Formats: sequence, structure tokens, C-alpha cells
Amino acid sequence: MFETVVVGADDSSTAREAVMVAAEIAQLHGGTLHIVTAYDPKSIQIQELPEEFRYSKLTSPADMLLEGLSRIVEQQGLKPEVHAATGSPAEAIVRVAEQEKADLVVVGNKGMKGVRRVLGSVPNSVAHGAPCSVLIVDTNSGD
Repeated sequence: MFETVVVGADDSSTAREAVMVAAEIAQLHGGTLHIVTAYDPKSIQIQELPEEFRYSKLTSPADMLLEGLSRIVEQQGLKPEVHAATGSPAEAIVRVAEQEKADLVVVGNKGMKGVRRVLGSVPNSVAHGAPCSVLIVDTNSGD
């Protein structure tokens, strides 16, 4: 049913929680997990990176984040595909979901309370723009 699962992530613990839920769903269905993080290409200054990263494939904080999340998911026995995408987080997640013909998009519910809920949030924008089903994971259960 959910053969292609896309999950949006940043460097928060709530995003890691959403990634783990998405990985579990993909694994249960024998599917593929795509982890997406968004970044602003203007924010990357190669000369500011430590020398050990300047000549590696990991050239941005987004790449480093995705590498770390991949390792966590791989420990669960799943090899994810990663996407460092430009643009706003919601646009990047929806764009990758469309490109990969996702069956499910998973996001955490961070930003769905208070003023951000009214003015918009990544989960809200993804839910309205995704080309497939969307699971919004309750990552506030420990709060």
C-alpha cells in the first residue's frame, strides 16, 4: 500500500521521530523511504566548512543532516534515499513526493499549535499540497 514513503526532516528531535515512524511504515510495506530536508543554497559557504568536508560529497549542513538520519534508519535495516532540496520545507517535501510518485508523506506536527497553526506551518502546507496521503505524526506526546 505504501511502497514509496517521503518524510520531511530538519535537525529537531521531533523530525527524527517522524523519520523513525516513516521508516517503520516503509519497512512494514517493503517500500522505499525518501528523507527530504530543505536548505537555502545561498547559506552554504564552502570556505566556511571544516577542511575535511570541503572535498567530500557532504558539502552542506543539509547533506550532513541527511547522512546522520540515514545512519539511524540503516540501523533499523532500511536503506533510505536522501534529498537535499532547495526552497521552503513544505515546497521541497511536496516536490520530492511528486517526483518520486509517493504513496505517503510523513511529517511531524511541529508548528501546528498557536499562531503558527493559524498562519500556516509545514505540516499544514504539506497536507494541502501533497499528491498523496499525508500522515502527521504527533511528536508532542512527550511534552
